[in-house]
Amino acid sequence: MRFLLQHRGDVAGSASPYRVVEQDGGEVAWANRFLDLQRVRGLNELSLRYYGHLLLHFIRWWARQPGVDAMRPDTPAFTESTLIDYVRAQREELPKLSPETINSRSAMLRRLFRFYFEVEMPHGPYRLQRVWGTPFGGRRRGGTSAVAVDLRLKVPPRVIEPLSVEQVRRFWSSFRTARDIAVVGLLLLNGLRSCEVLALELEDLRLSEAQMRVRGKGAKVRMMPLSPETIRLLDCYLKTERPLTNAAQVFVSLKGKARGKPMTKAGLRSLFRHHRAMTAVRKANPHRFRHTFGSDMIRAGVSLPALQRLMGHANIETTLLYIQISPQDVYEEYARAVARQTAPARIAQP
Repeated sequence: MRFLLQHRGDVAGSASPYRVVEQDGGEVAWANRFLDLQRVRGLNELSLRYYGHLLLHFIRWWARQPGVDAMRPDTPAFTESTLIDYVRAQREELPKLSPETINSRSAMLRRLFRFYFEVEMPHGPYRLQRVWGTPFGGRRRGGTSAVAVDLRLKVPPRVIEPLSVEQVRRFWSSFRTARDIAVVGLLLLNGLRSCEVLALELEDLRLSEAQMRVRGKGAKVRMMPLSPETIRLLDCYLKTERPLTNAAQVFVSLKGKARGKPMTKAGLRSLFRHHRAMTAVRKANPHRFRHTFGSDMIRAGVSLPALQRLMGHANIETTLLYIQISPQDVYEEYARAVARQTAPARIAQP
C-alpha cells in the first residue's frame, strides 16, 4: 500500500489542509486527526507541511513492518518498541542521515504517541503506560521520558560563520532592482527570517514612525525599529518599482505572468542561487545574512536580551547560537578591560 501527502484547499477552517492518504484516495484518519490538532494549536501551513512529511515518512516505514495495518493503529504493533525500532532504522538508512533529521523525526513520533494514547485511546490497553505519565514508561528527573532521552542523538555544535564585509559588499552590489536590494537589506540590517520578509504586508510598515510589525514563528508578532537606510531602501522600492496590485504583501513579482503576485519562497531561493553563482559568494543565503546581522549587533554592543527581542527568539539560548566571537574579538575585549582595570600597587623590591 502506498501513502501520499496531499494538499487540499477545500477543508474546514479547523482542519489541516495537508492530509495523509493511501494511493486510492482514502484518508489515514488517525494520522489526519493528529494533523488537525496541530492546526488547532496554531501551526501555520509551512509547519503543518513539515509535520505531514515527517508523519508520512513514519507511516511508510511502519506499514512495511510485519503484522501492521497502518490504516488502523489500534493493534499491539503500536507500542514503545515502535519508536526504538524506527530510530534504529533511521540510523541504518543510506545515505546516512544527520542527527538533526533523526531527532526531528523521533520528536514528531513522541508527540504522535502522546496524542494517540491521550486522545485516541485514553482507556485502551496501554492505560498502565499513561499512569506512569508518558506513553513510553517512567520519567527521569525533570519529567523527561527515559526512552526519549536515550534515543535523542548527540548533535555536534552548530557553527555558522557570518559573512565578511567583502563578501557582503560583493553580493549586495550584484543586485540591480530596488525590490531585491530592499529584501537583502531587511535580512542584513534587520535580521529578519526569509519567511518574515515574504509575509510582510503594506499595513505592517510604519515608515514615518521608523518601525514595522513582523509576524514571526508560531504566529508571534513583534515590533521592530527601522534604520534610516532600511527606510530609504523600502521607500525607493515602494515608490519607483512595486507594480500596482491588490496584493497585501510588500514584496511581489516584477515581471511575467506572476507580475503583481506575492513573491514566493521558490522565487527567493532562485534569486539567491543566481547571485551566488554570479558573485562566487557560495555561503550567501538568507539565514547567513540573518546570522551576520546578529554578529554585527553583538560587536556594536547590543545586549543579548535586546538582540533576542530583535531576532524574535523565544529562548535566549537560541540567540547564543548566532553569536560567534573570533579570537581577535576576545583579545580586543580583554585589552579594553585591562585598560579600565585599576592597576595594583607595585610591591617594592627589597
